[in-house]
Amino acid sequence: MSALQGRPAEPALRLDDSLSQRPHELYRSLHETGAGVQRVIMPPGAGPWSGLPVWLVTGYREARAALADPRLSNDLQRTARFFGGGAGNSRGAFSVALSRNLLHADPPDHTRLRKLVNKAFTSRAVQRLEPRIEQITADLLDRLDGVDETDLLVSYASPLPIIVICELLGIPATDEDAIRSWTKGLVSGASPAEMATASEEIGAYLTDLVARKRADPSDDLLSELIRANENGDQLADAELVPITFVLLIAGHETTINLIGNGVYALLRDRPQLERLRADSSLLPRAVDELLRHESPSSHGTFRTTTAELPLGDVVIPADELVLVSLIAANRDPAQFERPDVLDWSRPQTSNLAFGHGIHHCVGAPLARMEGRIALGRLLERFPEIALAVDEKDLAWTQSTLIHGLRSLPVRLNGKAEQ
Repeated sequence: MSALQGRPAEPALRLDDSLSQRPHELYRSLHETGAGVQRVIMPPGAGPWSGLPVWLVTGYREARAALADPRLSNDLQRTARFFGGGAGNSRGAFSVALSRNLLHADPPDHTRLRKLVNKAFTSRAVQRLEPRIEQITADLLDRLDGVDETDLLVSYASPLPIIVICELLGIPATDEDAIRSWTKGLVSGASPAEMATASEEIGAYLTDLVARKRADPSDDLLSELIRANENGDQLADAELVPITFVLLIAGHETTINLIGNGVYALLRDRPQLERLRADSSLLPRAVDELLRHESPSSHGTFRTTTAELPLGDVVIPADELVLVSLIAANRDPAQFERPDVLDWSRPQTSNLAFGHGIHHCVGAPLARMEGRIALGRLLERFPEIALAVDEKDLAWTQSTLIHGLRSLPVRLNGKAEQ
Protein backbone atom coordinates (compact mmCIF):
# COMPACT_ATOMS: atom_id res chain seq x y z
CA MET A 1 0.00 0.00 0.00
CA SER A 2 1.29 3.45 -0.81
CA ALA A 3 0.18 6.98 -0.03
CA LEU A 4 0.79 10.45 -1.40
CA GLN A 5 3.57 12.51 0.21
CA GLY A 6 4.74 9.50 2.18
CA ARG A 7 1.68 9.38 4.43
CA PRO A 8 1.53 6.13 6.42
CA ALA A 9 -1.11 3.62 5.45
CA GLU A 10 -4.15 3.60 7.71
CA PRO A 11 -5.38 0.26 9.11
CA ALA A 12 -8.44 -1.05 7.31
CA LEU A 13 -11.80 -0.23 8.91
CA ARG A 14 -13.94 -3.31 9.58
CA LEU A 15 -17.49 -2.70 8.41
CA ASP A 16 -20.65 -4.27 9.85
CA ASP A 17 -24.29 -4.43 8.80
CA SER A 18 -24.54 -0.63 8.99
CA LEU A 19 -23.26 -0.73 5.39
CA SER A 20 -26.75 -1.83 4.29
CA GLN A 21 -28.96 -1.13 7.32
CA ARG A 22 -27.71 2.31 8.43
CA PRO A 23 -25.62 3.60 5.52
CA HIS A 24 -26.28 7.30 6.09
CA GLU A 25 -25.14 7.02 9.69
CA LEU A 26 -22.00 5.14 8.61
CA TYR A 27 -21.13 7.53 5.82
CA ARG A 28 -21.87 10.61 7.90
CA SER A 29 -19.16 9.47 10.31
CA LEU A 30 -16.74 8.75 7.45
CA HIS A 31 -17.39 12.16 5.90
CA GLU A 32 -16.49 13.73 9.22
CA THR A 33 -12.97 12.31 8.92
CA GLY A 34 -12.45 14.40 5.78
CA ALA A 35 -11.17 11.39 3.83
CA GLY A 36 -12.89 10.61 0.53
CA VAL A 37 -11.25 7.18 0.21
CA GLN A 38 -10.87 4.55 2.94
CA ARG A 39 -9.51 1.01 3.03
CA VAL A 40 -12.13 -1.25 4.61
CA ILE A 41 -12.91 -4.89 5.31
CA MET A 42 -16.32 -5.90 3.97
CA PRO A 43 -18.88 -7.12 6.54
CA PRO A 44 -19.15 -10.81 7.35
CA GLY A 45 -22.03 -12.52 5.59
CA ALA A 46 -22.19 -9.81 2.92
CA GLY A 47 -22.36 -12.20 -0.01
CA PRO A 48 -19.33 -13.45 -2.00
CA TRP A 49 -17.29 -10.39 -0.95
CA SER A 50 -17.65 -11.16 2.77
CA GLY A 51 -14.50 -10.20 4.68
CA LEU A 52 -12.60 -8.95 1.63
CA PRO A 53 -10.35 -5.85 1.85
CA VAL A 54 -11.67 -3.10 -0.42
CA TRP A 55 -10.89 0.55 -1.13
CA LEU A 56 -14.17 2.35 -0.41
CA VAL A 57 -14.73 5.67 -2.21
CA THR A 58 -17.14 7.95 -0.33
CA GLY A 59 -16.39 11.54 -1.41
CA TYR A 60 -18.38 13.03 -4.28
CA ARG A 61 -15.37 14.38 -6.18
CA GLU A 62 -13.40 11.18 -5.64
CA ALA A 63 -16.37 9.03 -6.69
CA ARG A 64 -17.00 11.04 -9.86
CA ALA A 65 -13.30 10.85 -10.75
CA ALA A 66 -13.12 7.12 -10.04
CA LEU A 67 -16.18 6.28 -12.13
CA ALA A 68 -14.61 7.98 -15.16
CA ASP A 69 -11.03 6.71 -14.73
CA PRO A 70 -9.90 4.05 -17.24
CA ARG A 71 -7.45 2.68 -14.65
CA LEU A 72 -10.44 1.17 -12.86
CA SER A 73 -11.49 -1.97 -14.69
CA ASN A 74 -15.00 -3.43 -14.64
CA ASP A 75 -13.83 -6.66 -16.29
CA LEU A 76 -15.49 -9.47 -14.35
CA GLN A 77 -12.55 -11.80 -15.00
CA ARG A 78 -10.37 -9.41 -13.01
CA THR A 79 -12.74 -8.86 -10.10
CA ALA A 80 -13.91 -12.49 -9.89
CA ARG A 81 -10.37 -13.58 -9.01
CA PHE A 82 -10.85 -11.88 -5.65
CA PHE A 83 -14.03 -13.87 -5.10
CA GLY A 84 -12.37 -17.25 -5.53
CA GLY A 85 -11.96 -17.98 -9.23
CA GLY A 86 -13.36 -17.14 -12.65
CA ALA A 87 -16.56 -15.44 -13.67
CA GLY A 88 -18.60 -18.66 -13.53
CA ASN A 89 -17.64 -19.74 -10.01
CA SER A 90 -20.01 -19.62 -7.04
CA ARG A 91 -18.28 -16.67 -5.38
CA GLY A 92 -18.32 -14.61 -8.55
CA ALA A 93 -22.04 -15.43 -8.79
CA PHE A 94 -22.48 -14.70 -12.51
CA SER A 95 -22.79 -17.60 -14.90
CA VAL A 96 -20.69 -17.56 -18.05
CA ALA A 97 -23.87 -16.72 -20.01
CA LEU A 98 -24.27 -13.44 -18.09
CA SER A 99 -20.66 -12.41 -17.58
CA ARG A 100 -20.15 -10.58 -20.89
CA ASN A 101 -22.38 -7.64 -20.07
CA LEU A 102 -22.20 -3.84 -20.19
CA LEU A 103 -21.59 -3.54 -16.46
CA HIS A 104 -18.56 -5.80 -16.59
CA ALA A 105 -16.87 -4.71 -19.81
CA ASP A 106 -14.07 -2.24 -20.51
CA PRO A 107 -13.31 -0.37 -23.75
CA PRO A 108 -13.08 -1.21 -26.57
CA ASP A 109 -15.61 -4.03 -25.92
CA HIS A 110 -17.85 -1.77 -23.85
CA THR A 111 -17.73 1.00 -26.47
CA ARG A 112 -18.87 -1.39 -29.18
CA LEU A 113 -21.64 -2.98 -27.08
CA ARG A 114 -22.96 0.35 -25.80
CA LYS A 115 -23.09 1.81 -29.31
CA LEU A 116 -25.22 -1.10 -30.54
CA VAL A 117 -27.52 -0.96 -27.50
CA ASN A 118 -27.99 2.80 -27.95
CA LYS A 119 -29.19 2.18 -31.51
CA ALA A 120 -32.15 0.20 -30.14
CA PHE A 121 -32.74 1.79 -26.73
CA THR A 122 -33.28 5.36 -27.93
CA SER A 123 -34.87 8.28 -26.09
CA ARG A 124 -37.66 8.18 -28.66
CA ALA A 125 -38.36 4.53 -27.81
CA VAL A 126 -38.54 5.45 -24.12
CA GLN A 127 -40.88 8.43 -24.71
CA ARG A 128 -43.28 6.18 -26.64
CA LEU A 129 -43.77 4.18 -23.44
CA GLU A 130 -45.29 7.07 -21.45
CA PRO A 131 -48.99 6.38 -22.26
CA ARG A 132 -48.53 2.69 -21.43
CA ILE A 133 -46.77 3.50 -18.14
CA GLU A 134 -49.65 5.83 -17.26
CA GLN A 135 -52.13 3.03 -17.97
CA ILE A 136 -50.25 0.42 -15.93
CA THR A 137 -49.97 2.90 -13.05
CA ALA A 138 -53.71 3.65 -13.16
CA ASP A 139 -54.56 -0.07 -13.21
CA LEU A 140 -52.36 -0.77 -10.18
CA LEU A 141 -53.87 2.17 -8.27
CA ASP A 142 -57.39 0.99 -9.17
CA ARG A 143 -56.62 -2.32 -7.46
CA LEU A 144 -55.77 -0.40 -4.28
CA ASP A 145 -59.07 1.49 -4.13
CA GLY A 146 -60.84 0.46 -0.94
CA VAL A 147 -57.67 -1.09 0.52
CA ASP A 148 -56.76 0.24 3.95
CA GLU A 149 -53.22 -1.13 4.42
CA THR A 150 -50.72 -2.60 1.95
CA ASP A 151 -47.06 -3.35 1.42
CA LEU A 152 -46.49 -0.74 -1.27
CA LEU A 153 -43.42 -2.54 -2.62
CA VAL A 154 -45.48 -5.65 -3.37
CA SER A 155 -48.66 -3.99 -4.60
CA TYR A 156 -47.25 -1.01 -6.51
CA ALA A 157 -43.51 -0.29 -6.65
CA SER A 158 -42.53 -3.77 -7.84
CA PRO A 159 -45.27 -4.64 -10.37
CA LEU A 160 -44.99 -1.38 -12.31
CA PRO A 161 -41.36 -1.65 -13.50
CA ILE A 162 -41.45 -5.41 -14.03
CA ILE A 163 -44.51 -5.09 -16.29
CA VAL A 164 -42.90 -2.19 -18.17
CA ILE A 165 -39.50 -3.80 -18.76
CA CYS A 166 -40.97 -7.19 -19.68
CA GLU A 167 -43.32 -5.59 -22.21
CA LEU A 168 -40.45 -3.49 -23.54
CA LEU A 169 -38.21 -6.51 -24.05
CA GLY A 170 -41.00 -8.78 -25.30
CA ILE A 171 -41.02 -11.11 -22.29
CA PRO A 172 -44.39 -12.85 -21.75
CA ALA A 173 -46.43 -11.63 -18.78
CA THR A 174 -46.60 -15.22 -17.51
CA ASP A 175 -42.83 -15.12 -16.90
CA GLU A 176 -42.78 -11.91 -14.84
CA ASP A 177 -42.79 -13.64 -11.46
CA ALA A 178 -39.85 -15.84 -12.42
CA ILE A 179 -37.87 -12.82 -13.67
CA ARG A 180 -38.60 -10.97 -10.41
CA SER A 181 -37.43 -13.94 -8.33
CA TRP A 182 -34.19 -14.42 -10.27
CA THR A 183 -33.17 -10.78 -10.27
CA LYS A 184 -33.98 -10.44 -6.57
CA GLY A 185 -31.80 -13.44 -5.80
CA LEU A 186 -28.86 -11.89 -7.61
CA VAL A 187 -28.91 -8.44 -6.03
CA SER A 188 -30.30 -8.95 -2.54
CA GLY A 189 -27.25 -10.42 -0.82
CA ALA A 190 -28.34 -14.05 -0.95
CA SER A 191 -25.84 -16.83 -0.35
CA PRO A 192 -23.27 -17.52 -3.08
CA ALA A 193 -25.01 -20.80 -3.88
CA GLU A 194 -28.40 -19.10 -4.28
CA MET A 195 -26.87 -16.37 -6.41
CA ALA A 196 -25.21 -18.94 -8.64
CA THR A 197 -28.48 -20.88 -9.04
CA ALA A 198 -30.41 -17.73 -9.94
CA SER A 199 -27.68 -16.78 -12.41
CA GLU A 200 -27.77 -20.15 -14.15
CA GLU A 201 -31.56 -20.20 -14.34
CA ILE A 202 -32.02 -16.70 -15.72
CA GLY A 203 -29.12 -17.28 -18.12
CA ALA A 204 -30.81 -20.40 -19.50
CA TYR A 205 -34.15 -18.60 -19.78
CA LEU A 206 -32.69 -15.62 -21.65
CA THR A 207 -30.67 -17.88 -23.97
CA ASP A 208 -33.90 -19.58 -25.00
CA LEU A 209 -35.72 -16.23 -25.30
CA VAL A 210 -33.06 -14.79 -27.61
CA ALA A 211 -33.23 -17.88 -29.81
CA ARG A 212 -37.03 -17.55 -30.06
CA LYS A 213 -36.84 -13.84 -30.87
CA ARG A 214 -34.18 -14.42 -33.51
CA ALA A 215 -36.41 -17.03 -35.16
CA ASP A 216 -39.59 -14.95 -34.82
CA PRO A 217 -38.81 -11.23 -34.17
CA SER A 218 -41.55 -8.80 -33.22
CA ASP A 219 -42.01 -5.14 -32.24
CA ASP A 220 -40.00 -5.13 -28.99
CA LEU A 221 -36.62 -3.99 -27.73
CA LEU A 222 -34.99 -7.42 -27.81
CA SER A 223 -35.94 -7.83 -31.47
CA GLU A 224 -34.52 -4.34 -32.11
CA LEU A 225 -31.28 -5.37 -30.39
CA ILE A 226 -31.10 -8.42 -32.66
CA ARG A 227 -31.58 -6.17 -35.69
CA ALA A 228 -29.22 -3.42 -34.47
CA ASN A 229 -26.36 -2.88 -36.92
CA GLU A 230 -23.32 -0.58 -36.83
CA ASN A 231 -21.30 -0.70 -40.06
CA GLY A 232 -22.09 -4.38 -40.49
CA ASP A 233 -21.46 -5.20 -36.83
CA GLN A 234 -24.27 -6.95 -34.95
CA LEU A 235 -24.69 -8.48 -31.51
CA ALA A 236 -24.05 -12.21 -31.21
CA ASP A 237 -26.30 -14.39 -29.05
CA ALA A 238 -23.54 -14.64 -26.44
CA GLU A 239 -23.71 -10.84 -26.15
CA LEU A 240 -27.49 -10.44 -26.38
CA VAL A 241 -28.14 -12.66 -23.36
CA PRO A 242 -26.06 -10.67 -20.83
CA ILE A 243 -27.15 -7.33 -22.33
CA THR A 244 -30.80 -8.33 -21.92
CA PHE A 245 -30.02 -9.34 -18.35
CA VAL A 246 -28.50 -5.94 -17.54
CA LEU A 247 -31.51 -4.16 -19.06
CA LEU A 248 -33.77 -6.24 -16.82
CA ILE A 249 -31.78 -5.21 -13.75
CA ALA A 250 -31.61 -1.55 -14.81
CA GLY A 251 -35.30 -1.52 -15.70
CA HIS A 252 -36.58 -3.38 -12.67
CA GLU A 253 -34.68 -3.44 -9.38
CA THR A 254 -33.43 0.15 -9.62
CA THR A 255 -36.89 1.51 -10.40
CA ILE A 256 -38.58 -0.46 -7.60
CA ASN A 257 -36.29 1.25 -5.13
CA LEU A 258 -36.53 4.65 -6.77
CA ILE A 259 -40.30 4.48 -6.15
CA GLY A 260 -40.12 2.77 -2.75
CA ASN A 261 -37.34 4.96 -1.37
CA GLY A 262 -39.03 8.02 -2.80
CA VAL A 263 -42.33 7.28 -1.06
CA TYR A 264 -40.49 6.50 2.19
CA ALA A 265 -38.60 9.81 2.05
CA LEU A 266 -41.79 11.75 1.35
CA LEU A 267 -43.66 10.11 4.21
CA ARG A 268 -40.89 11.23 6.55
CA ASP A 269 -41.14 14.83 5.32
CA ARG A 270 -44.80 15.80 5.13
CA PRO A 271 -44.21 19.46 4.21
CA GLN A 272 -42.23 18.45 1.11
CA LEU A 273 -44.89 15.85 0.24
CA GLU A 274 -47.64 18.47 0.45
CA ARG A 275 -45.63 20.95 -1.55
CA LEU A 276 -45.12 18.36 -4.28
CA ARG A 277 -48.78 17.37 -4.26
CA ALA A 278 -49.81 21.01 -4.61
CA ASP A 279 -47.49 21.65 -7.56
CA SER A 280 -46.98 18.70 -9.92
CA SER A 281 -44.56 20.77 -12.03
CA LEU A 282 -42.01 20.04 -9.28
CA LEU A 283 -42.08 16.30 -10.01
CA PRO A 284 -39.06 16.09 -12.37
CA ARG A 285 -36.93 18.11 -9.91
CA ALA A 286 -38.32 16.10 -6.99
CA VAL A 287 -37.38 12.80 -8.63
CA ASP A 288 -33.83 14.07 -9.09
CA GLU A 289 -33.62 15.17 -5.45
CA LEU A 290 -35.09 11.88 -4.21
CA LEU A 291 -32.50 10.00 -6.28
CA ARG A 292 -29.80 11.99 -4.54
CA HIS A 293 -31.31 11.78 -1.09
CA GLU A 294 -32.12 8.04 -1.00
CA SER A 295 -30.24 6.56 -3.96
CA PRO A 296 -31.73 3.25 -5.22
CA SER A 297 -28.22 1.99 -6.02
CA SER A 298 -26.00 1.98 -2.96
CA HIS A 299 -22.68 1.31 -4.71
CA GLY A 300 -21.29 0.75 -8.15
CA THR A 301 -20.04 -2.66 -9.21
CA PHE A 302 -16.70 -3.82 -7.83
CA ARG A 303 -13.79 -2.54 -9.90
CA THR A 304 -10.09 -3.43 -10.03
CA THR A 305 -7.16 -1.04 -10.41
CA THR A 306 -5.02 -1.85 -13.44
CA ALA A 307 -2.32 0.63 -12.32
CA GLU A 308 -1.62 2.90 -9.36
CA LEU A 309 -4.54 5.29 -9.01
CA PRO A 310 -4.18 8.66 -7.22
CA LEU A 311 -7.56 9.40 -5.70
CA GLY A 312 -8.18 12.03 -3.08
CA ASP A 313 -5.40 11.85 -0.51
CA VAL A 314 -4.20 8.35 -1.36
CA VAL A 315 -2.70 6.32 -4.15
CA ILE A 316 -4.52 3.03 -4.52
CA PRO A 317 -2.04 0.34 -5.61
CA ALA A 318 -2.52 -1.71 -8.77
CA ASP A 319 -4.55 -4.93 -8.58
CA GLU A 320 -6.81 -3.81 -5.72
CA LEU A 321 -10.59 -3.99 -5.35
CA VAL A 322 -12.41 -0.65 -5.35
CA LEU A 323 -16.03 0.02 -4.40
CA VAL A 324 -17.55 3.42 -5.17
CA SER A 325 -20.35 4.42 -2.78
CA LEU A 326 -23.01 6.28 -4.72
CA ILE A 327 -25.14 6.75 -1.64
CA ALA A 328 -22.24 8.32 0.29
CA ALA A 329 -21.19 10.59 -2.59
CA ASN A 330 -24.76 11.85 -2.96
CA ARG A 331 -24.76 13.06 0.66
CA ASP A 332 -21.22 14.43 0.76
CA PRO A 333 -21.42 17.72 2.69
CA ALA A 334 -18.44 19.01 0.72
CA GLN A 335 -20.65 18.90 -2.40
CA PHE A 336 -24.22 19.32 -1.14
CA GLU A 337 -25.34 21.88 1.42
CA ARG A 338 -27.46 20.28 4.16
CA PRO A 339 -27.15 16.89 2.42
CA ASP A 340 -29.58 15.06 4.72
CA VAL A 341 -32.43 17.47 3.94
CA LEU A 342 -34.93 17.07 1.09
CA ASP A 343 -35.08 20.30 -0.88
CA TRP A 344 -36.91 20.66 -4.20
CA SER A 345 -35.23 24.04 -4.73
CA ARG A 346 -31.71 22.64 -4.35
CA PRO A 347 -29.38 23.88 -7.12
CA GLN A 348 -29.16 21.28 -9.86
CA THR A 349 -25.92 19.39 -9.31
CA SER A 350 -25.39 16.08 -11.05
CA ASN A 351 -25.98 13.35 -8.50
CA LEU A 352 -24.43 9.91 -8.99
CA ALA A 353 -27.51 7.75 -8.42
CA PHE A 354 -27.19 6.29 -11.92
CA GLY A 355 -23.39 6.33 -11.96
CA HIS A 356 -21.13 8.46 -14.13
CA GLY A 357 -18.89 8.06 -17.15
CA ILE A 358 -19.16 5.30 -19.73
CA HIS A 359 -21.11 3.06 -17.36
CA HIS A 360 -23.84 5.60 -16.63
CA CYS A 361 -27.06 3.57 -16.42
CA VAL A 362 -28.59 3.09 -19.87
CA GLY A 363 -32.04 2.75 -18.26
CA ALA A 364 -31.89 6.07 -16.38
CA PRO A 365 -34.38 7.99 -18.61
CA LEU A 366 -36.93 5.17 -18.33
CA ALA A 367 -36.49 4.95 -14.55
CA ARG A 368 -36.93 8.71 -14.15
CA MET A 369 -40.12 8.62 -16.22
CA GLU A 370 -41.56 5.73 -14.21
CA GLY A 371 -40.62 7.44 -10.95
CA ARG A 372 -42.24 10.71 -11.99
CA ILE A 373 -45.48 9.04 -13.05
CA ALA A 374 -45.64 6.57 -10.15
CA LEU A 375 -45.05 9.14 -7.43
CA GLY A 376 -47.28 11.80 -8.94
CA ARG A 377 -50.25 9.51 -9.52
CA LEU A 378 -49.92 7.88 -6.10
CA LEU A 379 -50.06 11.24 -4.30
CA GLU A 380 -53.04 12.32 -6.41
CA ARG A 381 -54.99 9.15 -5.63
CA PHE A 382 -54.04 8.75 -1.96
CA PRO A 383 -53.17 12.15 -0.49
CA GLU A 384 -53.42 10.83 3.11
CA ILE A 385 -50.97 7.96 2.60
CA ALA A 386 -48.86 7.30 5.72
CA LEU A 387 -46.51 4.70 7.18
CA ALA A 388 -48.35 1.82 8.83
CA VAL A 389 -45.42 0.86 11.08
CA ASP A 390 -42.83 2.62 13.16
CA GLU A 391 -39.74 3.59 11.16
CA LYS A 392 -37.61 1.47 13.52
CA ASP A 393 -39.43 -1.65 12.28
CA LEU A 394 -38.35 -1.14 8.66
CA ALA A 395 -35.35 -3.10 7.33
CA TRP A 396 -33.21 -2.62 4.26
CA THR A 397 -32.08 -5.16 1.68
CA GLN A 398 -28.68 -6.70 2.43
CA SER A 399 -26.79 -5.73 -0.71
CA THR A 400 -23.76 -3.78 -1.89
CA LEU A 401 -25.57 -2.90 -5.12
CA ILE A 402 -29.18 -2.09 -4.22
CA HIS A 403 -30.41 0.31 -1.54
CA GLY A 404 -34.04 -0.49 -0.91
CA LEU A 405 -36.48 -1.46 1.80
CA ARG A 406 -37.52 -5.08 2.27
CA SER A 407 -41.10 -3.92 2.74
CA LEU A 408 -43.02 -0.64 2.95
CA PRO A 409 -46.30 -1.09 4.89
CA VAL A 410 -48.53 1.95 4.40
CA ARG A 411 -52.03 3.08 5.28
CA LEU A 412 -53.51 4.54 2.15
CA ASN A 413 -56.20 6.61 3.86
CA GLY A 414 -55.13 6.79 7.47
CA LYS A 415 -52.82 8.33 10.01
CA ALA A 416 -49.24 7.22 10.50
CA GLU A 417 -48.30 4.73 13.18
CA GLN A 418 -47.47 6.58 16.39
